[in-house]
Amino acid sequence: MERAQERALTGGEATAALELLVHGVGGATPEKMLNDPRTVRITGDDTAAVFRRAADVDADQRGGQGAVSATGGPRDRPVPEAYVWCNLTSGNGTRALWLLLLPFMVVNLAHWMRPAAPARTRTVRCYGLLVRLAGLSLTVLLVAAACEVALDLTAWQCAGTAACAERHTWLGFLSPSVRDGGWWTLPGRRLALAALVPAALTGLLWYLSHRTWRAYESQEPLNARPEPEDALGHTALGRPGFWYGRRLVARLRAAHTAAGLLTVAAAVGAAAARHDARPGGPAFLDLLGRLLETALATGALATVWVVCRRGRSEHRLDRRLDAHLVRRLPLAALTLLVLSLVYAGWERPGWTSSGRLPGDLTFGGIALAQGALVISLAVVAAALHRGSTGDPEGRTALRGLGGPAVATLACALGGVMSGGVSQRVSDWLDGTGTSLAGPPVLLTWQASVIPALLLVQLALCALLGRRVWLLTRAEQAAVAREYDTGPGDPARTRRIARARAMATLTDRGPLLVAVTAATTLLLGAGALAGAFTTGTTPQRAAVSAHPLVRGAAETGQALGSWLIGLGFLLFVTWGRRAYKDASARRTIGILWDVGTFWPRAAHPFAPPCYAERAVPDLTWRMATWTRATGGRLVISGHSQGSVLAAAAAWQLQPADRRRVALLTYGSPIERLYGRWFPAHFGPAALTALHEEIACWRNLYRLTDPIGGPVRLSGDDCGPQVDHPPLADPLAYGRTARHPLPAPILGHSDYQADPAFTLERERLLGRLRPEMPPQRPRPEEPQAPAAAEA
Repeated sequence: MERAQERALTGGEATAALELLVHGVGGATPEKMLNDPRTVRITGDDTAAVFRRAADVDADQRGGQGAVSATGGPRDRPVPEAYVWCNLTSGNGTRALWLLLLPFMVVNLAHWMRPAAPARTRTVRCYGLLVRLAGLSLTVLLVAAACEVALDLTAWQCAGTAACAERHTWLGFLSPSVRDGGWWTLPGRRLALAALVPAALTGLLWYLSHRTWRAYESQEPLNARPEPEDALGHTALGRPGFWYGRRLVARLRAAHTAAGLLTVAAAVGAAAARHDARPGGPAFLDLLGRLLETALATGALATVWVVCRRGRSEHRLDRRLDAHLVRRLPLAALTLLVLSLVYAGWERPGWTSSGRLPGDLTFGGIALAQGALVISLAVVAAALHRGSTGDPEGRTALRGLGGPAVATLACALGGVMSGGVSQRVSDWLDGTGTSLAGPPVLLTWQASVIPALLLVQLALCALLGRRVWLLTRAEQAAVAREYDTGPGDPARTRRIARARAMATLTDRGPLLVAVTAATTLLLGAGALAGAFTTGTTPQRAAVSAHPLVRGAAETGQALGSWLIGLGFLLFVTWGRRAYKDASARRTIGILWDVGTFWPRAAHPFAPPCYAERAVPDLTWRMATWTRATGGRLVISGHSQGSVLAAAAAWQLQPADRRRVALLTYGSPIERLYGRWFPAHFGPAALTALHEEIACWRNLYRLTDPIGGPVRLSGDDCGPQVDHPPLADPLAYGRTARHPLPAPILGHSDYQADPAFTLERERLLGRLRPEMPPQRPRPEEPQAPAAAEA
């Protein structure tokens, strides 16, 4: 069996043709993809692998006409192989905890949403710089929220308040009222002990980023030759370093780890330094505090400088590492943290904890910085879009402002998650609601504007619902006309029309994102202004206002706090459910299939990029098979698999690319990726791919909410890519061929349509005249050693 698998992997005498199937979102089993219960893994591992039918393992040795089908008869179709990559995104229940990294994933998406303007190199670099700084602010926000919970609410407020400490006996050893004279009861020592929680969180994020890089992203591509710096091309997806950004990920991981540790050190040291700086305080400790604050500021500047350095080098593999930055920056930050803990733990007679730690300025400064970054990013994106010539039909989402809008949502998600944790922990610790000062005022203001944001969302959903209703009525006539049914069955016609109308909601995604981002930015600015001008919660600020205003403030504060807590609890519950429920695991896996296609270029703590494993896998398989056999190859991708197939085709050498045909179905390659990521999947990039591969055919349905047309017309490089929309359902009523009612398939079961087999055969027919004669097996290319970060 091992010898047969080796022959299937590298090829012997050429087989007639190979069809490499790539599944889409949600995953699939090799048995279902190959329509055979007996399958064999011919290459790969438990994470991602290529499978064949057991009867086809040695089909390469029997030759094209001598191969047999699964039923034992002669084969007149290509040998099918299935590339199964679902375990990259939804392999086990622990992946559900990646939901907590959602803001990092979203801001990483904003990096890749820049408009297509390859000639404006400096502006492109400025765009990437602003997104990386926004990602850094999210790391600081997450660690600051952990410090708020552990240091302020728990160690400072609750342990320093007799009623709260008595209610939570596990805090008794920290409370001066419960254990008078205890070593840990001093405020600085309580803060130093509690600082271990956010420090451990930062270390966990570093560990996960390092481990997932080694498991998912340390796969060197087949084409490792460096390109000249001025080689622009139509898309960066074909450059050798695109799917191997080791140096940038390691650099950002070091910077974000240092930023997290410095945030913890500042939270601990600032409280002690503020106490020592009071009139009459100890001069020696005051000097140490000032030196420590200077060192922390210097470390912060160094961290920002590392993030501001030039980003990805896509023209070549990032094999080198910045040893001093990667290794010494986190170590220096850890040293400063230890010094801060020792400094805060120094005995200070008469120091007591009261009120809250100075968190309002911290969270307010982060929110203000994020707002400035988002506005600057919008200005840069607008300039890039004005200078772009790759969008003649105006298909780019939000006129190039998709990246800034998504970055705004990432910052909003980070704020909601941070505020949700703080609000819930405060309510849990302070059962009476009177003994603790509570979280920073800004977090309360941010929670209070959530009901207003939801009202805007409900109004927008109502408008979209009305549009779907109107479009359903219009589509009923089109359905009756296409199926030539006459009056037909009104209920059946209405179901088909509704499916088509609902599928169009995907194209309204830019409107939903734009309204949500704009509303979030305005409400966030209002919350920031309210917190800074009043210095108190909305309810207290409106005590003397008009009764209507006072009622709105009270309702918004109470309802917002409840909603933000409920949302966070649902978030965590959904993640925990995935440990036991396979269907929940599958749903979360679909989210990551769409969100983690792109490399971690803006945030190193985002969930890992599965494409940095899948694209090299597909590229190696296609290149080794075509070089070994000289046969014909059709790579057949469904949904997200079509995006992986296109990315792998871009990575092939030009000679190999011309021997490959592409069959896509239910593909979001233009409908989603082309509109939201125009620099990489815009019209120029897709046209270039059409010209460089042997041929391309795309299938879609009007009832499919994900797949759509590629919008490439026929020319000298081949026929039109898009097949006319497939009928769905295949038959309107009962027929001799369909005696039972045919289902509305939408995004699934494209291979069941007769057009699928017909188009595959046409692709193979176009490949045949261009194929060289069969040749002996050449020496197989050697894979480069995968380097670890």
